[in-house]
Amino acid sequence: MSATTDPIADYLTRIRNAIRAGYRKVDIPSSKMKKEITKILIKEGYLHDFLNIEDDRQGILRVFLRFSRDGKSAITGIKRVSTPGLRHYVSVRNIPRVRNGLGTTVLSTPCGVMTGKAAKRENVGGEVIMHIW
Repeated sequence: MSATTDPIADYLTRIRNAIRAGYRKVDIPSSKMKKEITKILIKEGYLHDFLNIEDDRQGILRVFLRFSRDGKSAITGIKRVSTPGLRHYVSVRNIPRVRNGLGTTVLSTPCGVMTGKAAKRENVGGEVIMHIW
């Protein structure tokens, strides 16, 4: 396996591909940032659950996707905003709304990884990691 230059984009792509293929779970190389993003997506209702599987390397994050009874995914769209080549920082006043409030913005702030609503509540800005709807 080769090292990826953007592990968060790889994480989002694996989730996107698993949804398109109709998989119920997907294995992703683990990191602290990915665990925090996964916890937020579970809390917001986009994912069902996750397991942390230890191995001889960095570990594996097994993410269980959420589907409705008729087989539709809870995630309609997912987009990486800030990339290693072009970081996107915002102040608390400029935190973007996704799909007119129907989606979620995930930010990396000095207080940790949180949603845009939580960042506004805490009155902190930060790096916009992704949008999900």
